[in-house]
Amino acid sequence: MRQPIIVMLALMLAIIGCGSREVLLAKPAAVPAGIDLSGQWLLRDTSGSTQPAARETLVHVFLETGTSVKVTQTASGLFISFDRSVVEEYRFGENRTVSVGEITAERVSGWEGSSYVIETLDKDGAKLIDSYRVEDRGRLLKRSVAIWSRNAKQLSLQQVFDRVQL
Repeated sequence: MRQPIIVMLALMLAIIGCGSREVLLAKPAAVPAGIDLSGQWLLRDTSGSTQPAARETLVHVFLETGTSVKVTQTASGLFISFDRSVVEEYRFGENRTVSVGEITAERVSGWEGSSYVIETLDKDGAKLIDSYRVEDRGRLLKRSVAIWSRNAKQLSLQQVFDRVQL
């Protein structure tokens, strides 16, 4: 009699485990030595690469794009301005709820190696992953964007920005 109960409980736990919602893991707040993303940046290729997609997900409302990007890095975070109109603020090592209108999502951000990575997870389990890194001795800013939903990549975007000399 005990064995069928144990088997039933194990089956129920397996089913519950399969349906559990993803939890974002905190990212390190410590800035890697010598890394500074600050600068004025201009998108190298503008052939449609700034058009957001994956609109069937709620998380897409958190995706900002632009052809001109200004990054200001402070001791505790980043300010990213897209086309001089939208400014996003990220605190190193943050783990918080963010919202756009009535849409809320969980967000973590921090450093993974020399890249700054922002992950945003909506209530339906769709996830936006946005990362920035400098290359070519600080002359290039590379941005990678992906939206995942239902275990499939809905959007994959790679952008390269050149530093604008003021």
